[in-house]
Amino acid sequence: MGVIILRQALISVYDKTEVVELAQELSALGYRIISTGGTYKLLKENNLPVTYISDVTEFPEILDGRVKTLHPRIHGGILAKDTAEHRQQLQSIGGELIDLVIVNLYPFESVSQDPNATFDQVIENIDIGGPTLIRAAAKNHDRVTVICDPNDYASVLSQLKTGTLSSAERKRLAAKAFAYTAYYDTLIAQYLEQPIFPDKLTIALQKVSELRYGENPHQKAAFYRQVPRSESSIADAVQLHGKELSFNNIYDAQAAWQMVSAFDEPCVVAVKHNNPCGLAVADTLYDAYVKTYEADPVSIFGGIVACNRQVDLATAKLMYKIFLEVIIAPDFSPEALQILTKKPNIRLLKLAPALSRDWDWKKVPGGFLIQEGDIIDLDESLLQVVTNRQPTPQEWQDLRFAWKVVKYVKSNAIVLCKDKQLLGVGAGQMNRVQSVRLSAAQAGEKARGSVLGSDAFFPFADNIEEAAKCGVTAIIQPGGSVRDQEVIEACNRYGIAMVFTGIRHFRH
Repeated sequence: MGVIILRQALISVYDKTEVVELAQELSALGYRIISTGGTYKLLKENNLPVTYISDVTEFPEILDGRVKTLHPRIHGGILAKDTAEHRQQLQSIGGELIDLVIVNLYPFESVSQDPNATFDQVIENIDIGGPTLIRAAAKNHDRVTVICDPNDYASVLSQLKTGTLSSAERKRLAAKAFAYTAYYDTLIAQYLEQPIFPDKLTIALQKVSELRYGENPHQKAAFYRQVPRSESSIADAVQLHGKELSFNNIYDAQAAWQMVSAFDEPCVVAVKHNNPCGLAVADTLYDAYVKTYEADPVSIFGGIVACNRQVDLATAKLMYKIFLEVIIAPDFSPEALQILTKKPNIRLLKLAPALSRDWDWKKVPGGFLIQEGDIIDLDESLLQVVTNRQPTPQEWQDLRFAWKVVKYVKSNAIVLCKDKQLLGVGAGQMNRVQSVRLSAAQAGEKARGSVLGSDAFFPFADNIEEAAKCGVTAIIQPGGSVRDQEVIEACNRYGIAMVFTGIRHFRH
């Protein structure tokens, strides 16, 4: 393990957290400090011995401060190797070795997300000199230590006080520095509106938290939020109560929130393993919750419940009666909070409902599949009644509801609905007829008089036969199978109305 003794430090920071204390410690250890602009002024005001950057370069800052550190004496001092040849070249231009670079950048992230900031203001907050200093120091980390995060000041100082700094530590800080500038540049590229699918794509992520484990206890995991933040993401939820969210909590909570945000009427959805096990709308949230619970009182146990209205006392009392992992809502009344917080472990999340229009990412080994989110609304102009019987007004209402719900169920997806209530779900099956059977089994006798929604076309008429057995009266599906006519004829035999949408909603 190599060691290095530092002699000269360059400090130029926008975030001045603990920088005075850092400079005091460095000065006490005998390091010459070079600084710029506001950092220099702050250190000088605190009576610290500090050398202004222009006194080193013998060149004034120009272009309103845009150019001040971009000089051979500075970058030569950072990039030079500790060899006789490099020392000689550096001395020939009046430069000296710089061994410690402490730099953080203009606040592009916060300014670019300020709705009141103009385009010119955002552009002026693109740091040029700072990233250049950081990257130069990180490249030469065999000799130079780079610090871009105030959280690292204490650990570096503790090692400096021993007179040594390990090569492993310098390498760690260099890796962090390159990640920092890469994140910064990604934010800029995103702000300047890249094409939807650019040839080279980077994303900016901030760690929200490290998790106890992933999907299973033997898997390590962490939670990151995308920057700029997506619309109404679980990453932005305020946790009002309960123990920390698990990997599966977060994954299912986001799915639940997407579903409930799709409805304008008071709506409640219960999610298990990323599929709805109950979903309903009603005139009140209380009634919506009752309908959601009654759809599948077994599966909702230990599930995630999302509401698109404030949780009131009456609804909270019902929720309190069963074990729920997470409840998400725009808000909770004080009385509802008083009831629900009696359970120490239940997680209560506050989040404003909104459909996310972010990209859909799917990880495969060695890469990602990226697509637009499936946020398309039902296009009434594409609806086609293909059977002899037209749907009744009640069936039309439930067909539209079923079509909205089935989009959020894993393929092959089948849902049975009635009176704007999800009654049965067939999800994630390898064949569609099995999905029909599962949804019918869950709905039981309630399936009679229900409508059926299918995320894709029916390849065979046997699906219709199964639907007829359980009492389905109307079906909504994309259409487009080579056997559409056989399916239509089966519906006509059983007196089932069927509507084609022309749109498929696969969700693998």
